[in-house]
Amino acid sequence: MSSFEIYGGKRLSGSIVPQGAKNEALQVLCAVLLTDKQVTISNIPNIRDVNKLIEILAFLNVKIEKVNADTYNFKADEVAVEKIYTEEYARLCSQLRGSIMLSGAFLARFGRAVVSSVGGDKIGRRRVDTHFTGFEKLGANVAYDTSKSSFLLSGDLLGAYLLLDEASVTGTANIVMAAVMAKGTTAIFNAACEPYVAQLCKMLNSMGANISGVGSNLLTIEGVSSLSGCSHRLLPDMIEVGSFIGLAAITASALTIKDVNYDQLGIIPDVFKRLGIEVRRQGNDIFVPQQDIYEVERFKDGSIMTIADAPWPGFTPDLISIVLVVATQAKGSVLIHQKMFESRLFFVDKLIEMGAQVILCDPHRATVIGSERRYPLRGVAMTSPDIRAGVALLLAALSANGKSIIDNIEQIDRGYQNIDQRLQALGADIKRI
Repeated sequence: MSSFEIYGGKRLSGSIVPQGAKNEALQVLCAVLLTDKQVTISNIPNIRDVNKLIEILAFLNVKIEKVNADTYNFKADEVAVEKIYTEEYARLCSQLRGSIMLSGAFLARFGRAVVSSVGGDKIGRRRVDTHFTGFEKLGANVAYDTSKSSFLLSGDLLGAYLLLDEASVTGTANIVMAAVMAKGTTAIFNAACEPYVAQLCKMLNSMGANISGVGSNLLTIEGVSSLSGCSHRLLPDMIEVGSFIGLAAITASALTIKDVNYDQLGIIPDVFKRLGIEVRRQGNDIFVPQQDIYEVERFKDGSIMTIADAPWPGFTPDLISIVLVVATQAKGSVLIHQKMFESRLFFVDKLIEMGAQVILCDPHRATVIGSERRYPLRGVAMTSPDIRAGVALLLAALSANGKSIIDNIEQIDRGYQNIDQRLQALGADIKRI
C-alpha cells in the first residue's frame, strides 16, 4: 500500500490539463458491448477504475488495441457471454461500482446479464433499485441467486414508459443502454441529465441509436435492431477542474486550468465564486489568480451562505468535500449540506486535527468557520477514505504547514491520473512512498 508524503505551505504556479472524465469513461466503455463493430474512444484517463473496467472487457474477450496514450480501439465481435456466470467475473466486478453498467449492454445485445456485488466508495448506502426496476419495466426478469449472491437478468426487452424514482446517473445510463435495442418506444422521465449522460446518448446516436431529448430529464428512445461502430472523445473531467480551482485557492496560487470545456461545467465556477474565489474564463481555459484572502459571500438577506449538492444541473456531490476544505481558509463562514450521500462528511475529523474550525452538525451538514489564513492548517498523518475525500485531504495537506502523510492513496489513484507528478510540475513538494 502506497502513501503520499507532502510538505505543504508552498505556492504553486503554472498550468494543468484535466484528464478525460472518469464518470463518462465508465459509461461509454460499457457501451462498446452493444455492437460487433469497432469503437474508438479517445481522451481515456489512465486511472485505476477505468483500467479495471478495460480489464473486465478484455476478460470477456473484447478485442482491445491501444492506439496511443489515451486512445483505444474496442471490438466486441466475439464476446464470451458465458464468462459472466464465472467466479472470476464476479471478483472483477466486485472491485468496481461502474461494472453494474455492463448489465444494460448485455441485456440489450445478448438478452441476459449478471450483477454481482459491485465495488466503489464507502460513502453510505448506494442502492441499485433504479437499475433493476427500469429493467423490469422493459420486460426483463430479475432473479436473485442466493448461492452466488448475484442477480440474474434475462428476457426480450420492450419499450415502456419509465418514471425513475431518483435521477440516478448510472441508473439512467444503464437503462438507456438497455433500451436502445428494445422493441418499440421507451420514454425515461426524471432521467439524470449530467453532461456525461448526454455524451453517452450522443455516442449511441452516432452508432445508429435513436435517442431524443438528449441533455434533458425526458429521454425518448426508438429501439433499433443493431448498432454500428463510431469514434468518441471524452469530455474533460469537471471534478478535476473543480479540484484544481480549489487547489489554487487554498494554496494562494495562480494557476491556469487548460481545455476545460467551460460551457459543460454548469454552476461549478459560480459555487467557487460564492466562496470569494476569482475564477476567470479565458476562452476554453480557466485562470485562478493568486488570492491571499477570499471572502465567503452571504445571501441577500445577510444569512450565512449554504452550499448544498443536488442532481444536475445542481452542484455535483463529488465536489462537496473540495468546497469544504477550501472554506477552512476563507474569510467568513459557510454551511456545507451533503444531501445525497450518508457518510461523505466523516473525513472532517482529520481537518479538525489539522486545526480547521469545522462543526459536524450531523452526517449531512457541517459548519465551516474560515480562519482567513490566520491559523494555517498543520500537517498530520491521515488515510484516504474514498476518491473525493482523499483529494480534499490532499489539498488540505498542500496548504498545511509541515509534513503530512496520506495513506491508502490507491483510492485517489482510482480517480486521478498521475496526480503526484502533475502536482510536482506545479511546484508541489509531494512524493509517493
